[in-house]
Amino acid sequence: MFKLIKDICGRRELLFLLVDRNLKIRYKNSVLGFFWSLLTPLLFIAIYGVFAHILNFNATRHDYLQFLIVGIVVWQFLVTCLNDALGVIIGNAALIKKTTFPRLILPLSMVLANLINFLLTFVVLLIYLFAVSSSFASLALFPVVLLTQCALCLGISLILAVSNVFFRDTEHILAVLTLAWFFLTPIFYPIGNQLKFIPPASQWLVFLNPMTGIVCGYRAVLMGDVSVAPHLFWISFGVSWVLLVIGLWCFQRLAPRLADEM
Repeated sequence: MFKLIKDICGRRELLFLLVDRNLKIRYKNSVLGFFWSLLTPLLFIAIYGVFAHILNFNATRHDYLQFLIVGIVVWQFLVTCLNDALGVIIGNAALIKKTTFPRLILPLSMVLANLINFLLTFVVLLIYLFAVSSSFASLALFPVVLLTQCALCLGISLILAVSNVFFRDTEHILAVLTLAWFFLTPIFYPIGNQLKFIPPASQWLVFLNPMTGIVCGYRAVLMGDVSVAPHLFWISFGVSWVLLVIGLWCFQRLAPRLADEM
């Protein structure tokens, strides 16, 4: 592990170059360019605000729109990383075949580029939440939640990146699993809607879904919304870091075979 970190640090210029390339590709031939990172969350807020009002979702709680937007923005960071992971190796086949470098740099640069986009979106989200007088109860914990989500995004991205090289059905399987995962995660409904069907002694099982604790963690930090015992968040956080370790193990084990499979 230490050798891998040393190798990546030794190729940090390549890493920064790939991050910059990923950011430019996303907005290539776009008139507004990086402004889409700021405009997209504003459009989300407007669209979800209209439909939340039409469907009367905001009758359940006065801050439902803020509640929903936080969940959607956090979820989009994950989904963007997972979708981009499918092509992060295949799309760089020429680079892999002709150049020697730590292959981990490719998915890592993709996650870092998406992190930058997420942070730009997050600035807009913070301004919006401040404007509607949300309570930033424990903003100091934000780095912990963010780092944990980055670990989750990288861990699963590593698995998907190599999986799609050997099994091209990965893209179709991911689409189905992502949809199921979305509905299993309390994005548009409170976590209590899940917990009321589960005996109190077994409620920790819900937090084996890593995004459950992460989404609840963001809402606790940004909105002061602590509807469950905070110690349950750490179950999701632990699962996220375990998935990172598994992803690193799978990726490093299969990395030597990538060039031969493409």
